[in-house]
Amino acid sequence: MSIEEFGYQDQLHRALTTRDLVIYGMIFMVPIAPYSVFGFVYADAKGMVALAYLVGLVGMFFTALSYASMSRAFPLAGSVYTYAQRGLHEVAGFFSGWLILLDYILIPSLLYLLSAVALRPILPGVPQWIWLVVFITFNAAANLVGIQFTARVNRYLLVMELVVLALFVVLGLLALQAGQGAGTLTLKPIYDPRVFSFATVAGATSIAVLSFLGFDGISTLAEESRSGKEAVGRATVLSLVLVGALFMLQTWIATDLSVGMHFSSAETAFFEITERAGGAWLRLITIIAVVIATAIANAMAAQAAVSRILFAMARDGKLPAILARVHPRFKTPYVSTLAVAGISLAAGLLFAERIDDLARVVNFGALTGFVLLHLSVINHYFIRRHSGDWLRHLILPLIGLLIIVYVLYEMDRAAKILGMAWIVLGIVYFAVLTVWIKKPAALKI
Repeated sequence: MSIEEFGYQDQLHRALTTRDLVIYGMIFMVPIAPYSVFGFVYADAKGMVALAYLVGLVGMFFTALSYASMSRAFPLAGSVYTYAQRGLHEVAGFFSGWLILLDYILIPSLLYLLSAVALRPILPGVPQWIWLVVFITFNAAANLVGIQFTARVNRYLLVMELVVLALFVVLGLLALQAGQGAGTLTLKPIYDPRVFSFATVAGATSIAVLSFLGFDGISTLAEESRSGKEAVGRATVLSLVLVGALFMLQTWIATDLSVGMHFSSAETAFFEITERAGGAWLRLITIIAVVIATAIANAMAAQAAVSRILFAMARDGKLPAILARVHPRFKTPYVSTLAVAGISLAAGLLFAERIDDLARVVNFGALTGFVLLHLSVINHYFIRRHSGDWLRHLILPLIGLLIIVYVLYEMDRAAKILGMAWIVLGIVYFAVLTVWIKKPAALKI
C-alpha cells in the first residue's frame, strides 16, 4: 500500500531498514534513560522502582501492539495523529496530534535540561543556556542533513550506551556481592509489602513511563522506511521489549545498591549509586554517557519525530503550510526542524528550574494521545471493519487503554492542570481553524 492511495506524494527519502527502525526506537527511549529520572521514581515508588518500570512496560506493550496494528493500516508519517484521524475521526486526529505534540515538542527541552544538570558537577561555571544552545544547534544541523546521517550516528551511540550499561550491571552486581547496599539482589525493588499500594505504583509509573517514550516515534518514520508496511510494527514492539528489560535490570540493581544511602538530590541519585558501584571514575563515565545519550542521541531522535508530526499536520492544513516544506536536496522537513529547535530553546529556558514538572507534562501529552490510539484500533478494525478478532482488536487495546487511564488518574495534580490548559488551548485553536479560517472538516482523498 503506497501513500499515493491516501492522497499524498512520496516526498521523504526511503532509506531506513527494519534494523535502523529498531535502533532508532532504542536510541529514542535510551537504554540508560532511568539514570536521569531514577531519583524521582524512587521517591514516588517508595523504593519499588523496578515494579514501576514493569508496570510501565506492560502498559506500553499493549500500546505498542496498537501502534503495530495501525501502522499496517496507515503506513504514513504522523504517528498517533494519523491513526486517530483515519481510525476515529478528523477531529479526534487533530486533538491526538495536539496532545502528542505536548510530548514531542517539550521532550527535547527536558532532555537538554537533564543533560545540563548532569554536567553541573563537572563544569559548574557553564550556564544552562549555553548547553541548550550547543545541543540544539548540533541536533538541528544533524536532522537537516538527512535521516541517513541520523541513522548512522544512532548505531554508534547505541553501542556506547550499551557498553556503559554493561559496566554498571557487572560492577553493580560485584559491589552487591561484596556487601554494598543490600548485600544481594532482593525482591523489594519489585515488591515491598510494607509500602505497596496501587496508587503508589501508578503515581511512580507516571514518571517512569517517560523512559519508554520513543518507541512510538518509530511510526513517524513510516514514509522513510524501505522494509514494507510490517517493519514499523515489528520494530516498535521489539525495541520496546528490549529496552524495557534493560530498564528493569538496571533499576533493580541500583535500588538494592542504594540501601543506606542518602541522595544529595533526586537529579543526581543514580550517579551517586554508580560511584558506590565502581568509584568516581564510573560516575564520571556515566555522566558523560548520559549527556551524549540524552542531549545528542535521544534529543536528535525526538527532534526528528516531532518535525515529522508537524510536517504531517501542516500537510493536512491543521498547522501553517510552511511547516510542510521539504528541503529540495536533503529531503527533510527543514522548516519544521528549525521550528522545533526554537521551541526547544524557549521551553528549556522556561522550565529550567522545574524539571520534574516538565517531565510530568510531557507524560500527560503522550498518555492522553495513547488513549485515542487504542480507541482508534477498536473503532477501525473491530467496529468499522468487523474484523472479528476479539483479542487483537478489542481485548488487548482495551487493556492498554484501562492501564493508561488509571496512570493518568493517579498523575500529579499540577501535571493534569497544565495538560488540561494545553487541551483548552487546542480547542481554541481548532475553533479558530474551522470557524474563522474555515478549514475543511474532513480530508479530501
